[in-house]
Amino acid sequence: MGLARSTRLVAAEDRAAQIFECVRAFLTLHRLGADPAHYAFAHDVVCNPAGALAKSVATITDGGIRLSARDIETLGGGTVAALADGAASDGLVAQTQMQVEGFTDMMRSMRAETADFGRDLAASATALQGGADSDDMIRLTAVMLDRVRSAEARLQAATSEADQLRAKLEEARGDARRDPLTGLPNRRAFEEAFAEQSARGTRLCLAVCDVDRFKRVNDQFGHSVGDRVLKAIAGALSSACEGHFVARYGGEEFVILFSNVELAQAHATLESARLTVDAKRYRLRETDMPLGAVTFSAGMTAAEGGETLGAVFGRADKLLYAAKDGGRNQVRLV
Repeated sequence: MGLARSTRLVAAEDRAAQIFECVRAFLTLHRLGADPAHYAFAHDVVCNPAGALAKSVATITDGGIRLSARDIETLGGGTVAALADGAASDGLVAQTQMQVEGFTDMMRSMRAETADFGRDLAASATALQGGADSDDMIRLTAVMLDRVRSAEARLQAATSEADQLRAKLEEARGDARRDPLTGLPNRRAFEEAFAEQSARGTRLCLAVCDVDRFKRVNDQFGHSVGDRVLKAIAGALSSACEGHFVARYGGEEFVILFSNVELAQAHATLESARLTVDAKRYRLRETDMPLGAVTFSAGMTAAEGGETLGAVFGRADKLLYAAKDGGRNQVRLV
């Protein structure tokens, strides 16, 4: 091994060690567990200090404030999942490209075979006019029929493969817009739905809901119980708000897009969901120990014509925090 190469390896190892120490310090400072999502988040911040994520973290933590798990998820704590989704998407893109190239090659081959057949046919026709034996024409026709059957078989196989690939692409597209835990549409799907309905001029009301004291549930009973609570809340909201767009925005936060109803009617619907959740008493599946009441708070508002999602969401989010400050387990609207 040459001296220059050895020097580069040592430098790379030193750089890796420095990054690891910086990531470890970041996780320790914010009291974050060293799970893959947190590590990937910290790695991005450390390795891209001038990036958008690092700037957002600097803004949130200005004045010595620690990041919360909600901050991590909101800013991009799903990095690991995103990378996995990206890898799957890259695989489908590669398959699609291969499919297109395969069709292109097949068409070129069929065009070449057709051109050869045309030349042979013209030559045979000339020969027949000169009194040649028709056996050549019969032979040529048989060869071309074999080529046609072969091309048909290849085309059928390629079409079947394309159908399977199309189904995979549709499934991947659906997965990219669906929350894997609750089965609800995710933030991306919600943003697309708002943009689409707003562009059509649909009358919209937006509610932002947050599970009350959810961190206490996770800390006291564990994340698996917390996941069950989120699923239960998702089911209650979906059932009560049937016909409207219910999505998991991130963490313990849900959003509901009410279409073609007045704010008062949307409020009555969401209030019904809140009372249903409040009345239910959860128990631990393993021990039958009572979990106690689980509630959510919400803020909701009507979207004005032409308003951006940021403006409407910001107003609903402020109302949500007013509901939290006002004692939780309530819906605030304006």
